[in-house]
Amino acid sequence: MAATVRQEPQEKERGTPLVVETRGLTKRYGRIAAVESLDLTVRRGEVYGFLGPNGAGKTTTLRMLLGLIRPTSGDARVLGEKPGSPAGLGKVGALVESPAFYPYLSGQDNLRVMARYSGVRSPRIAEVLERVELSGRAKDKFRKYSLGMKQRLGVAAALLKDPDLLVLDEPTNGLDPKGMADMRDLIRRLGKGDRTVLLSSHLLGEVEQICDRVGVISKGSLVAEGSVAELRGKQGLLVRAEPTEEAAQIAEKLVGVEEVAELGGALRLTTDPERAAEINAKLVSAGLRVSELRPAGQSLEEAFLELTGGETV
Repeated sequence: MAATVRQEPQEKERGTPLVVETRGLTKRYGRIAAVESLDLTVRRGEVYGFLGPNGAGKTTTLRMLLGLIRPTSGDARVLGEKPGSPAGLGKVGALVESPAFYPYLSGQDNLRVMARYSGVRSPRIAEVLERVELSGRAKDKFRKYSLGMKQRLGVAAALLKDPDLLVLDEPTNGLDPKGMADMRDLIRRLGKGDRTVLLSSHLLGEVEQICDRVGVISKGSLVAEGSVAELRGKQGLLVRAEPTEEAAQIAEKLVGVEEVAELGGALRLTTDPERAAEINAKLVSAGLRVSELRPAGQSLEEAFLELTGGETV
């Protein structure tokens, strides 16, 4: 397994309050470690992507943070409180796994039941239905909802208490492309302002499009945490020039080129992409034929596979 990579926070982020913080959080079932020594930090006002393959320990972690299961060892704080404490849960909304509602009740009536038990005033129901774009179908029975509508009603239920922290576990699971796009748009809107969204997912594209920071979990352990750009690592240039071997020798001697690697008949230069014109001129003046020169960076998928030792999502 790859060594843990943790990026230091930028100076302006150092004073940002932590909404979720874990230290050595561990959950074992006999000899099996579902989560092992997890150190996680989620800041106020961000959309945090908890990324990992199915079975990596994402749902187990969320269940510990919500107080649904007890950790074997370690410590966690959610909004400054112990997981599961009434003071903390009053400010948390969650959708973990599939939403469960009464099939014979309408979406609106299901929310009324939840609002009554949560001590939420009735006007809030219309507000959250509008927020997830279900107002027009509010009186339809839950069993008639599409999968995407059921997921959105689950998000509406999580929003009833107007939470400071919204926890979403694989919210696009099983949705068609249109449903996934709608859910992504919804999460973007919900993640604005001071509200924090903790989103678990195994979909790299989903995390890349909507998350401010990402934590990568593999086999129960956190192997990286940082922004998408930080996880991708250094940027550079892809150069296709002939003869390739001579192009590599020239590139290695250029000031500002940190590394040269051969990649499928081309060269990947670790350098500032803005130096493209300068590097092109050097290669052409040396008599080389340059057929391609463009910015190139490590994709999130490549970074993920590197961090998890090739474990696929």
